[in-house]
Amino acid sequence: MTTVTTLIGVLAGVAALVGAVVAVSHRNAVVGALFLVINLLAIAVFFVLLEAPFIAAIQVIVYAGAIMVLFLFIIMLLDLRHEDPLRGGWLQRVLAGAAGALFLILVARGTMGGAVPEPAVVAPGFGSPERLAAALFSTYLVPFEVISVLLLVAMVGAVVLARRQKDS
Repeated sequence: MTTVTTLIGVLAGVAALVGAVVAVSHRNAVVGALFLVINLLAIAVFFVLLEAPFIAAIQVIVYAGAIMVLFLFIIMLLDLRHEDPLRGGWLQRVLAGAAGALFLILVARGTMGGAVPEPAVVAPGFGSPERLAAALFSTYLVPFEVISVLLLVAMVGAVVLARRQKDS
């Protein structure tokens, strides 16, 4: 890998990490969703670096495009402008901090081993439409269908919750 590729990978990694942290920690749901878009776009950059432009395009079109439009539609439908502050008590905050610290220790321990990992070897044809379709419609057909049903149920649930709030 060249220095430019490494620099792009590091910048995409930082963008993905910041986007993910802000997406799960921000109190405003719309801001969280927008930072999730940043995270998903950074992941698309990873696919481009792995020489899989088709998967990168799918990442942007499907996840950063269609799924995020669905999320924002549901957020707007639920009218989350007037959010309640986080209700977690001190014990929940202490446990969350301890879990975060443990995660950072485990990550640091795994990266401080001294050995430099070998660069990933990408199989020929990785990310091609043919290999993606073969994997999606054979190996991963059931999980693909389960996730599509789960998204449909979540959207119907959001509509039902929004109707109950407006009827009251």
